[in-house]
Amino acid sequence: MIVPRQTHERLIVLTAGGTGGHVFPAEALAQALLNEGYRLALITDQRGTHYSGTLGMIDTHAVSGQGIAGRGLLGLVKGTVALGLGVLQARTILAKLKPAAVVGFGGYASAPAMFAAVQLGIPTVIHEQNAILGRANRLLAGRVNQVCTSFELAKPAPEKARVMRTGMPVRPAVAALRNAPYAAPDGGPFRILVLGGSQGARVFSDVLPAAMRLLPEALRNRMEITQQCRPEDLDRTHAAYVGTGAHAHLRVFFDNVPELLAGTHLLIARSGASTVAEVTLIGRPSILVPYPYAADDHQSANAAALAAQGGTWMLKQNGFTPEALAERIATLAAAPDLLTETAAAAARFAIPDAAQRLAAVVETVMRGDARTNTAAPAMAPPSRIEPMKRGVI
Repeated sequence: MIVPRQTHERLIVLTAGGTGGHVFPAEALAQALLNEGYRLALITDQRGTHYSGTLGMIDTHAVSGQGIAGRGLLGLVKGTVALGLGVLQARTILAKLKPAAVVGFGGYASAPAMFAAVQLGIPTVIHEQNAILGRANRLLAGRVNQVCTSFELAKPAPEKARVMRTGMPVRPAVAALRNAPYAAPDGGPFRILVLGGSQGARVFSDVLPAAMRLLPEALRNRMEITQQCRPEDLDRTHAAYVGTGAHAHLRVFFDNVPELLAGTHLLIARSGASTVAEVTLIGRPSILVPYPYAADDHQSANAAALAAQGGTWMLKQNGFTPEALAERIATLAAAPDLLTETAAAAARFAIPDAAQRLAAVVETVMRGDARTNTAAPAMAPPSRIEPMKRGVI
């Protein structure tokens, strides 16, 4: 049970929904604000009415919402109607709640409440998880009081937008492991964690077992693979690992990802915002394979930002072949110091107090102050990196 240090009269409304990339930072901010004694409410769509954790403990209101982009003419019409209805519903809710501020985390689930808050003149903050503003946040960026980001934006924000990097708030289970030491494999088991996002990634099931077969036998026998698979790929992936010599632990879903991250020597994953935030906060080296169909190719921008600081190797999906992966794993197995350096660079990229920074911005916006000074310090320049050692493979 959460016991706030004091009880504020002011209410702050959070609005989020959809994937973990939107929900996890909202969860982390909710915890930070509750710790400061603020009252909270959540506005979401129907998918968000059964959250557990901190968001599941606060007053929740559901409004209409539906994606618009990429859905064809009929989808555009339905999405526009749903958005308009959601805005009307959110206006009614906000008029009744009278919040001191509304904080949105992007995606169509949060758009109605954010548009309603702007119309009603309520102080507003949006948080963008990716290195490129999402479509809803792009529409709102020039209208809200403050835009907070996880990355330095790869593309300029709309004119009049007030932008600062506060970092990506992470769930408490991840934050608790930020100081877990990293010990590179040096002749013993080489533990690789493979995550494919909420739906898994078929390409990893295709490439990983084939890459194992290309490794020298002694190295294959050191491999300990913990891999997320799509349900329909689970059996064939099991079969593909048979005879490789690698020890493979395959599941559709892992409920202990923070602990798995802390125990891995190398992460192979997509480059969604939550994945980047968690692997950097815990400080682990990674090979990131951006999902090529992500909106505006934002996953490539996420991975490129971390690669530029020496904290990962980015490999585009069309170059993610068994041969390329086997070569990279063999190189890293022979150079544990490189893994250690990359883990340290990943940790330097993280902003551990992102939730507190974002909470400070919200408090400042509520007071009506000028632009805050809680942005992250300038990124330290990366250490000298030999070509092809880190960055884009």
